[in-house]
Order: sequence, then C-alpha cells, then structure tokens
Amino acid sequence: MIYPSIDKLLNLVDSKYRLVHIVAKRSDEMTKTGYLQKKESEYVSTKNIGRALEEIADGLIKITTEKEEKGKIKLQ
Repeated sequence: MIYPSIDKLLNLVDSKYRLVHIVAKRSDEMTKTGYLQKKESEYVSTKNIGRALEEIADGLIKITTEKEEKGKIKLQ
C-alpha cells in the first residue's frame, strides 16, 4: 500500500492536477534547499516526492484556493 493514500490527499486538495503541481514545487524546493519540515527519520519515504506527499497529508503545507487569496493583501 502506498503512503499516504491518494484518497486522503484528495480530501485536502481539490484536484489531482493541483496536487501534482504542489508536490512538484515542494519536491524541487527540498532538492534545492535541503529543508525538511520533519526530522528525516520521521518520513516513511526516502524520496522528496513521497516526503512532499507526507507533508501535505500531515497538514504541514497549507493549501489555499484562489477564492481565499482574493481578499488578502500580498506584501513584497
């Protein structure tokens, strides 16, 4: 069985395409910076793609929709 489950992830993200986009960006960020949000020993996966999926499943990455972003002011 794959961890985390795609069903659990799709309850947190509105589409598979958005999930893939977020995971790819986070995985690339991990590769470039080496920053992990949990201790390396706490991850089930050894690869950054799996680690990014785990971070989403654990609620470590906040996913917002465009509707939520419209009323916010972006600081530079």
